[in-house]
Amino acid sequence: MKKKIGFIGAGKMAQAMMEGIVNSNMIPKENIIASANTEKTIEIIKRRYGIITTLNNRDVAKFADVLILAVKPDLYATVINEIKNDIKESVIIVTIAAGITLMDIEQLFGFQVKAVRTMPNTPSVVGEGMSAICANDYLGEIEVSEVERMFHTFSKTERLEEKLMDAVPAISGSSPAYVYMLIEAMADGGVKQGIPRDQAYRLASQAVLGAAKMVLETGKHPGELKDNVCTPGGATIEAVVTLEEKQFRGSIMAAMDSCTNKVKKLL
Repeated sequence: MKKKIGFIGAGKMAQAMMEGIVNSNMIPKENIIASANTEKTIEIIKRRYGIITTLNNRDVAKFADVLILAVKPDLYATVINEIKNDIKESVIIVTIAAGITLMDIEQLFGFQVKAVRTMPNTPSVVGEGMSAICANDYLGEIEVSEVERMFHTFSKTERLEEKLMDAVPAISGSSPAYVYMLIEAMADGGVKQGIPRDQAYRLASQAVLGAAKMVLETGKHPGELKDNVCTPGGATIEAVVTLEEKQFRGSIMAAMDSCTNKVKKLL
């Protein structure tokens, strides 16, 4: 990739992206720049990734061919107003914030701009992220593919219609939190039965990892895989019945609805 990449904002998600990009060697470190609010963060980024750093967002805007806005949704208007007169004419703006639409980006800049709306998630930190992507009509297929290739350094990707993007945080952006709660609950259940806590966490975590890999690699319906574990009259079906009685699936879907409704109110 020959384009220069800029990050405005250097939080955990931005750092996960930086790590994937730097480790992939897809672009020289001197072609990556990031800004942050504090000298402390700048020093951490510089030491950890060896990229260019600055406290000035406008420096990033002037440098970048692909500009990643890695700030909270409520800061987008302020940041865009600060940098809109400094960006390159051909720059690709990449958003990673929930609730920020492609139309929002165009309206905030006040002129036609190439924009890609994305929703990565925190497992990107360990190179196992999932990112949803959509782009406005000002990008060609080659440009969208370049952005997608950049995201492949830290996550899998799925292209979606923008009308579906508000639903993404609930299913992949925020959902790691649900899974962590599941793992914690499973480990607590193991501890209750006498298993040491560190072992309980490892047992629960590997079971979740393995189950997810089974879905992805076999292509089988999750219901079929669940049925394969449930021996007639056995212990697993007893557990499944209890989960159904406690509205396990209904609770997850209700949580996802709450998440999506919140996303729609963020800006």
